[in-house]
Amino acid sequence: MYVSIGPLVALVAGILILVVPRLLNFIVAIYLIIIGLLGLFGPRL
Repeated sequence: MYVSIGPLVALVAGILILVVPRLLNFIVAIYLIIIGLLGLFGPRL
């Protein structure tokens, strides 16, 4: 079974935001950094 990293990161970020809403800014920043790195380096990361 092959799972793409982007949707998995989005799912984890969404769950964390629901559980700990105070961390919203931090979670969004980390999510954007991860998605940006995946976009730049692709599956080599």
